[in-house]
Amino acid sequence: MWNPYEILSGATRTKLGIAAVASIVVLWSALSGTGAVSADRLPAPWSVLSATGQLAWSAGTEPVTDEAPLPQTALADTLAQGEALAAEQCPSACAELISTPVTDCEVDWTDEEAPEGILWCKGEPSGGQSLLLTATMWSVGRVLFAGILVVLIGVPIGVTMGASARINAALSPLVDPFRSAPIVAINPILVMWLGIGETMKIVFLMMGAIVYLVPMVRDAIQAVPQTYWVSARDLGATPGEAIWHSVLPMAMPRIADAVIVSVSIMWTYITVAEYINAEQGLGQLIQNARRFSAMDQVFAGIFVIIALALVTYQGMTAAKRWLYPWENEV
Repeated sequence: MWNPYEILSGATRTKLGIAAVASIVVLWSALSGTGAVSADRLPAPWSVLSATGQLAWSAGTEPVTDEAPLPQTALADTLAQGEALAAEQCPSACAELISTPVTDCEVDWTDEEAPEGILWCKGEPSGGQSLLLTATMWSVGRVLFAGILVVLIGVPIGVTMGASARINAALSPLVDPFRSAPIVAINPILVMWLGIGETMKIVFLMMGAIVYLVPMVRDAIQAVPQTYWVSARDLGATPGEAIWHSVLPMAMPRIADAVIVSVSIMWTYITVAEYINAEQGLGQLIQNARRFSAMDQVFAGIFVIIALALVTYQGMTAAKRWLYPWENEV
C-alpha cells in the first residue's frame, strides 16, 4: 500500500480513477438530490448535464422584429395601410433593417394621407447555434496564442539564466519574487495600460504563466549534472556549444514539463481574463450565468474548462513522451 515506487498496470490506474470520480458523483447526487444543499448553491448532476446540452446546442432564439420609416417610393404608393408585402419583396425591403431571414413584413401609416409609412419586419433565426462551442473556441484561441508567446519568450530567458551564473544573479531578483505575487492584482493595471480589448487578455494570460515558466526552465538547465558540460568541453566544444549540444538536450524533458505546467496555469486564469469586456468565452459565459443565478450553467462552464485543461495536459504529456522516449515515467 505505502510504496511510492510501485508500478501499477494501466487497468488498475483506470479502475481506481473511475472509482474516485464515481464516489464524488454519488456524494454530489446525494447532497443535491435529497435537498441537503439547495439547488441555488449546488445543482444536481443531471441539471448540469441538461444545462450543458442546452448550451451545446439551441434550436434558435426569439424572433427578431424591427421597424423603420419607409421611404417614399413606388412601393409605398402601391400598398394600402397594413397590407403585407409580397414574399419576393420582403427580403429586399427588410435587408438593411434586420439580418435574419425575413418571415413577414408590412407597411403601416399613422396618417392615411401621409405619403410615407412605417416598414415593419419580422425574422426568424435560421438553424441553431452552440453557445458552448463558440465560447470554447474563443477561450482555446486565447490560451493557444498566449501559450505560443509564453514559450517563445520564457524558454529563451530561462535557458539564458540557467546557462550563465552572472545573468542568473542579475535577473533572479526580478524573476523569483513574481512566483508568489498575486497576478490577478495586476489585471486593473493592464486595463489602464492596454485597455479592455483582446491585447489585455492575452498579456494577462501570458504574464500569469511566464512567471512560473522562466524559473522552471532555469532550474531544468541547472539540474543537468555538470559532467555533461565538462565532457563536451573536454571534447573541444566551446562553452556555448557545450550548453547547446550537451546540457540543453538533457534538460529538454524537464523544460517540456515546465511548458505543460505553464499552459495548465493559463486555464486557471482564463475566467479572470474573460470577465472584463469579453463578448465571447467560457469566462464570459460563466459570468453571465452567475448574474442570472443559473448555477447549473455555471457548473457546466467550469466542467468544460476542467475538461479542456485535462485534454490539453494529456495531449502535451503524450507529445512529450513521443519526443523524449528515453524518459522513464512511472
